[in-house]
Amino acid sequence: MIDRDDIMEAHLFRHACKVFDSQKKISPEDFEAILEAGRLSPSSFGFEPWRFLVVQDMQMRQRLLPLVWGAQRILPTASHFVVILARKGDSMRYDSDYIMHMMRDVHRLSEESAKMRREKFEKFQREDFRLLDSERALFDWSCKQCYIALANMMSTASMLGIDSCAVEGFVGDEIESMAPELFGYDSREFGVAVMVAFGYRIEAPKPKTRQKMEDIVEWYPQR
Repeated sequence: MIDRDDIMEAHLFRHACKVFDSQKKISPEDFEAILEAGRLSPSSFGFEPWRFLVVQDMQMRQRLLPLVWGAQRILPTASHFVVILARKGDSMRYDSDYIMHMMRDVHRLSEESAKMRREKFEKFQREDFRLLDSERALFDWSCKQCYIALANMMSTASMLGIDSCAVEGFVGDEIESMAPELFGYDSREFGVAVMVAFGYRIEAPKPKTRQKMEDIVEWYPQR
């Protein structure tokens, strides 16, 4: 097992790296480990509503650059750049083909178990979280799952001594209209949740600033 101090050191090491050393590349083995951390991430009901697009083609990055204002120095210099898609709309409804595929082919549930799971998932979507009130609600819920994978990928990178930066600074509607043509996915099924870059720093980060533990954590009963 990893030592507790090593885990804390990795989290202290991690920072939002805004420019990378373009001459240093992540090894294939290390980047596979980062992707595997994303693949193995938990998701609500285990339905994994994500897809990871690894954009290494510099011409594709240049096409993204005008619309990704939060990555102006990142896109040209990152060793690896990932666009994380989230499933949306009908593909994430309790009665969709994708959900049935996940239960039968991935989770390998029996027909009876799949039926019970589908009924529970319908109640969750319809009543508990009211996700069926709008397509946006369903998409936002899918994006929440993608952020779990994002965090695990970034933490794994830190443990390997690799820098990262999550990117939300993009023009959403224009990315949505361009990305299907650029990447070849169906915009009715997927939307861009977030982006993330990986590489190696060339600048020393500023000291990490965070709220104090006692300002953000409450215990019941009080300690």
